[in-house]
Amino acid sequence: MEPWLWLFLLIIVCLYIYQLFSPQIKGMIGEKTIATVLTRLDSSRYKVINNVVLNVRGRISQIDHVVISDFGIFVIETKNYKGWIMGGEYAEYWTQVIYKRKEKLYNPVRQNYGHVLALKHLLREFPYIKYLPIVVFSTKAELKVNTRSEVIYSVDLLKVIRKHTEVVLSKTEKEAIHTIITSANIKSGYKHSKHIKSINQSIKERKRLTKKKLWRGLDGT
Repeated sequence: MEPWLWLFLLIIVCLYIYQLFSPQIKGMIGEKTIATVLTRLDSSRYKVINNVVLNVRGRISQIDHVVISDFGIFVIETKNYKGWIMGGEYAEYWTQVIYKRKEKLYNPVRQNYGHVLALKHLLREFPYIKYLPIVVFSTKAELKVNTRSEVIYSVDLLKVIRKHTEVVLSKTEKEAIHTIITSANIKSGYKHSKHIKSINQSIKERKRLTKKKLWRGLDGT
């Protein structure tokens, strides 16, 4: 086989692999970017834990960033998307629009609310904790969303975090919470790809059920 043909096949394979794992790669890049941004917070007031994986009552929650602060717990979900992002607070899915192509994504506000519930269960001995969920998009996206929850650009993250100034947790409480979360974090033995697979399977199942209901409606059954 000619060398140029080998090179051509190699390029095709590389492009296929990139396309196959593109969402995971982009997600990891987004998480690393935000992790770097969070290092600029005052470490005496904020304790940052990146990539927290919790098994709460048999359900896996993968939280991009948890920031334990004097002012409450920030629960941060990062999305490294581009194009128009459209959706509402309570919609199950949002829409990503790039030129004429539309893609569905699970509502990240709802996704992050699930993370908050997982943390609340884990930290139930601290029922008074103030949880501050934030969904962060890169500046490559153009947000056209209608939400009361914080859905922001990455460049605004520190400003949004620092606007909270009411002290609600002591140093001792912060350390105790940090210990509980890090002890429960199973990321070392957890395969990120399994979580992605689980999410994709859930989305496929929802789509299948939606189509089934639609056909039933058309059949009049």
